[in-house]
Amino acid sequence: MFLREVRLRSDRLTDAETFPWSLPLIREFEYLRFGSPVTFFVGENGSGKSTLLEGIACAAGATAMGGEDFARDPTLAAARELASGLTLVRSGRPRAKLFMRAEDVFGYTQRVARDMAELKETAAGFAGSRAEGYIAAQRRTLANRYGEDPDARSHGETFLALLGARLVPAGLYFLDEPETPLSPVRVLGLLAILSDAVAAGSQFVVATHSAILMALPGAEILQFENGAMSAVAYEDVEHVRVTRDFLNAPQRYLRRLELAPGDGEAGN
Repeated sequence: MFLREVRLRSDRLTDAETFPWSLPLIREFEYLRFGSPVTFFVGENGSGKSTLLEGIACAAGATAMGGEDFARDPTLAAARELASGLTLVRSGRPRAKLFMRAEDVFGYTQRVARDMAELKETAAGFAGSRAEGYIAAQRRTLANRYGEDPDARSHGETFLALLGARLVPAGLYFLDEPETPLSPVRVLGLLAILSDAVAAGSQFVVATHSAILMALPGAEILQFENGAMSAVAYEDVEHVRVTRDFLNAPQRYLRRLELAPGDGEAGN
């Protein structure tokens, strides 16, 4: 593993009234030791898992996959602030360091669309075979940059293709809710991608809500709850229990939400 431990400098908690220092998780945070090549951050929205993930990724010097890097992206201002107060204990040098959010793919696809539009606009000024030759050459360039048929993939397909193209052996990767654009079948595909990358010497820190994804064998699961962080077994993760219970008895949950008829009305 390349990332062994993260510590918070106590002197950075002097401004506890402003975000991200105001987060209960950050106020109580002292250190985090990584015990597995894959660590999942799980918890409710607002628990601080994504903020901590972003701060660690920024402190580690990861490349942000979005339209802007950590230094310029306004949505990562809190990550930069938190990173200034983190100390990392490392081991070895990864071949790549990448931070990727599901929403970054939207920025990526916008860049693809913009490049394709510029290609077509430029080609419109050419005539006949010259235009065809220019388009063919530029499409090859775009295919090398974005993959085959970059303008003909779904959001989920683009996400997996983009991630797969960026993963190299012995890398350090930070993923924030990567399951968001994916169907359950595609999440299983992502599970296989992570497993293969770990076998090739890579380390992952992943914030997720996916009960499928966090089932990765050998992964460490850290649950964020009530401003605290603790290691939990897969079977004890709230997301897993709720998902399993719902699938076993969906009508019971729907009745609680007043979205289904009572037992006496079943079949009406």
